[in-house]
Amino acid sequence: MTSATSQPNPTDALLAMLNLDPLASTGQEELFSAQTLTDESPRIFGGQVLAQALMAASRTVEGKQAHSLHAYFLRPGQVEAPLSYGVEVLNEGRSFATRRVQAYQPEAPIFSAIVSFQAQAAGPDHSASMPQGLPEPESLPRASDILGSLDIPLAQKVAYTRPIDIRHISAPLYLGPDQEASAQNLIWFKTFGPLPDEPALHQAALAYASDYTQIEPLLRRHGQSWVSPGMKVASLDHTIWFHRPARADDWLLLVQDSPSAQGARGLSLGQIFSREGVHVATVAQEAMFRLPDYR
Repeated sequence: MTSATSQPNPTDALLAMLNLDPLASTGQEELFSAQTLTDESPRIFGGQVLAQALMAASRTVEGKQAHSLHAYFLRPGQVEAPLSYGVEVLNEGRSFATRRVQAYQPEAPIFSAIVSFQAQAAGPDHSASMPQGLPEPESLPRASDILGSLDIPLAQKVAYTRPIDIRHISAPLYLGPDQEASAQNLIWFKTFGPLPDEPALHQAALAYASDYTQIEPLLRRHGQSWVSPGMKVASLDHTIWFHRPARADDWLLLVQDSPSAQGARGLSLGQIFSREGVHVATVAQEAMFRLPDYR
């Protein structure tokens, strides 16, 4: 059976995944090669392409930080196939810069995103409030505490190879549904180890983590879990707004809800707060959500 001590450092693996290598310039795009981090399934994890696209775009911008990413998952990415990113400059202004990023594998795009960057500026300020009275993350079980004893290859990978430490406040959905049909999902998360003091890396790690549980509000609302027989789910699009600086190696709270599901699609929204209660980001995703009773 796999154990934590037999696995490579997950934070080192995350940093290696985010370290893109420049390939060439086509005149229209700056190209970068990338590696795939995990092989939990034959398909590339959506959070990986979100994070790598953000890093690729950031490599082409100076003096500005990403404030939003709007992405579409065009087709499944294959873990074993070569992966590259192309970044096109759409706009380069004094206050804002815009990049289009496409992930290619090997020739056709599997993912397309627009990333917008902004230079630091002053302006009016207000934000959402973090829920109060929640358990501290250290008091909650890790994925390895829940899945580590199971002699199942996928459970071992989830327990020991993911680079993000996720602690569920809501009941975990790894092995079965929640008993309460609520659309709210709450988790604490952070990287297992410290990250360098590079803002783009922390934004990319946050983007990576944001895709792990974004479907869970839909699962909870309809009494499903990740192991529900016959269920099919897939991310269709994903948006992140970065409001304020945050470190992905400090505990962050993700508060999620699902306002609607219809036509085999479901929408989920999430607000991300620092441990001190600062609203640092907002995330939205629509996913394909098919259950066998509705076919």
